[in-house]
Amino acid sequence: MSPVSLRRGEQAPRGPVGLMLRVYRYVLPEVREQLRYWRGRAEAIPDPELRRQALASMASKQFHCEGGAVYAAAHLSMRHILIPLIVAFQTISDYLDNLCDRSTSLDPEDFRRLHLSMLDAVDPAEPLHDYYEFREEREDGGYLGDLVKTCQASIRLLPSFPDAAKSVRELVGLYCDLQVYKHIHRELREEALLAWWQRHKAKYPSIGWNEFAAASGSTLGVFMLFLAASRAELRSADVEAIRDAYFPYICALHILLDYLIDQEEDRAGGDLNFCSYYDSMDVTVERLALIVSEARDKSQRLEHPPFHRMIIEGLLALYLSDPKVSKQQDVKRISRELMKNSPMTRMFFFVNSIWIRRTS
Repeated sequence: MSPVSLRRGEQAPRGPVGLMLRVYRYVLPEVREQLRYWRGRAEAIPDPELRRQALASMASKQFHCEGGAVYAAAHLSMRHILIPLIVAFQTISDYLDNLCDRSTSLDPEDFRRLHLSMLDAVDPAEPLHDYYEFREEREDGGYLGDLVKTCQASIRLLPSFPDAAKSVRELVGLYCDLQVYKHIHRELREEALLAWWQRHKAKYPSIGWNEFAAASGSTLGVFMLFLAASRAELRSADVEAIRDAYFPYICALHILLDYLIDQEEDRAGGDLNFCSYYDSMDVTVERLALIVSEARDKSQRLEHPPFHRMIIEGLLALYLSDPKVSKQQDVKRISRELMKNSPMTRMFFFVNSIWIRRTS
């Protein structure tokens, strides 16, 4: 299999200093400009509950957009397309996650219809639908529909998106499935998730159901496919290599780290946490270490392996530098184990993650 090129004639950053220079100079300012626009739109939402959840999702999850937009640093000449696309898509994801987490409904039909917006967002041929059809709160002033239309307009400008479209839709479909099953009534969600896993487990024999679910909850594979589609030539082998590296391993690492640091608050709130399904702390360390190893190995098959290695090390640094880690003794111990023999790249991102979090 030939390696995946990010773009002929434009090199991805080869080291952490070069990457972070691009992030600070180009990516973060443009992400924050996009978020200022969408925050203004959210403030004008007529329905008070929808407005509250839209604003809350941006207040608490801004770093999701900042982290996702790092992919635009690998193709700066297309950042004017990639950054608005990634920010709009991630903003939909975060907004809907808030709506479902704090939902006035436990109706899977409602959750499914809300998340149809994400499938529409990655299909420029789809018309808008009534995403609030099955809930009481409906008047958002066109906020969700305009986020969808922004994604569609950006995707139309990606030269190779037709070649990536099927895989993008598959990953978004898995994401939507997860959001439906994880937000239904507590007594039903595990059974629904396990039944869902039974339909897919044959394709992923090396992971558990909780790891598959975690991988499905990440948008990083979609963002990498957006990046790949931003160049003029994209072969099916390119898409296959990206899928193999990102799903499940890089995507699973992303979400499992998120769940790892949220264990205490999820226990308190009775929320689903995929790290809680490991038998012990030792098993948690073992599985996360294995997923890190597989992610690194698979990323070596892509062109510019240093860029994808920085994504992996950056994920470890971002989540393990979170203040929540120091407040949970078990998580603190797991963090020390994962950071043991930490490469300088990870330590560099560790420091930068703290700085970015303070300046957000």
